[in-house]
Amino acid sequence: MKPILMGKAFLFGNNIDTDQIYPGRFVELTDAKDIAQYAMHGVDPEFITKVRDGDIIVAGTNFGCGSSREHAAITLKEVGIGAIIAESFARIFYRNAINLGLPLFICPHISTLIQHNDRVSIDVFTGVISNASGPLAKAEPLSEYVVHILESGGIKPLVKQQLEERS
Repeated sequence: MKPILMGKAFLFGNNIDTDQIYPGRFVELTDAKDIAQYAMHGVDPEFITKVRDGDIIVAGTNFGCGSSREHAAITLKEVGIGAIIAESFARIFYRNAINLGLPLFICPHISTLIQHNDRVSIDVFTGVISNASGPLAKAEPLSEYVVHILESGGIKPLVKQQLEERS
């Protein structure tokens, strides 16, 4: 994982639920590439035509509320989202995303500090969030264990690596 994550900001509001991130009517899809076609479809059906690898979602409170389906996190990871910064996350979405290796940062008031399409950077280790004007805010620090999961590419690659080391 890069120590500095950079990308264009896509700004979303409060209470963006898993059906907005990945509508339930597509849940029968199982291949990650197929799932990615519908990233953020419930709130912006054109999102996948605008997003590029490394771009960053910025949101208000309770991002990822709703169901516990992993599809919501899978679609964002597969479409290339580099990180999500929100004022708060639904607990199960937070865990699903981290387990898949998608960096999430909690930062109060961030949705009022960043504009849609701003170029944003996040220092993974210090939590400092900046745009072209300079530093804007500091996210809550990630735990050492979460960083370890992210550096491994997710919980499954981490466990696989740990099992191979024991063999």
